[in-house]
Amino acid sequence: MIGRVRRLLRQRSVARFALLLLLLGSLGLALLVAPRPDLAALPGLADRLGPLAPVVAVGVGAVLMLALVPRTAITVVWGAIFGPLGGAGYTLAAALLAAAAGFAVGRLLGRDFVAERVRGRLARLDHWFARQSVLGVVSVRLVPIGGFGLVSYGYGTTGARLLPFLVGSVLASAPSAFGYAAVGAAVVSPDEVNWFAVAPAGLGLVAAAVLGARWWRAERTRVPHGAESAPGTAGQAVRTTTGPGRGAPGTAAGDMAAGGTETPGGTDSRHR
Repeated sequence: MIGRVRRLLRQRSVARFALLLLLLGSLGLALLVAPRPDLAALPGLADRLGPLAPVVAVGVGAVLMLALVPRTAITVVWGAIFGPLGGAGYTLAAALLAAAAGFAVGRLLGRDFVAERVRGRLARLDHWFARQSVLGVVSVRLVPIGGFGLVSYGYGTTGARLLPFLVGSVLASAPSAFGYAAVGAAVVSPDEVNWFAVAPAGLGLVAAAVLGARWWRAERTRVPHGAESAPGTAGQAVRTTTGPGRGAPGTAAGDMAAGGTETPGGTDSRHR
């Protein structure tokens, strides 16, 4: 068993994929054991940073998303510090950076392994990701199947294209960014009620329905493998029956194929 694992790890694609899994496991473990920051001290820290506060917010937000910290929590905190518009804008910029970086890491460490080894339904799913448009990325992003950073890493391992992935990631993040930033701002100013808070749940349900319908339609329109070979098989059978050297009964070729050859004098060699 150990020898087999060692032989597998000698393959570059397997070693890189194992490194990706190790990275994700380490990030998940660090997320569980890392100490929680003092949220009450963050507004004062932002004031001390001054004009650099937005830049730091974008960079720190991107790093936290890559570290598998939920984007929802980051957006709420940023909304409490910078307000609903500033918090949403800085979160979207951080999401763009995190999506690009996570996609690059997943493509570097996991794409070769997936391309070489997936078969069957997983291979069809990989082809579906490769053909995805911006709408497809938006649909997947809005469905709660995983955290923002985890989905970014996973997308990199598929055949998805970078530009539709980035555009779709930002578009899918925008409604929830404004909604959760408004929630964070409302925590600081409880007298202000913002109905953007209901947007994430509603859009998530719509996206789940759209994604399910797209997948069901793709499965229904997929042509079975055996249906394409039937016409060729029938044509081959006809050609075999009336192929070269096998004429129809009653013709010269058919009589010759039946067992005799006609001599120049018009007599059949079978009667000699």
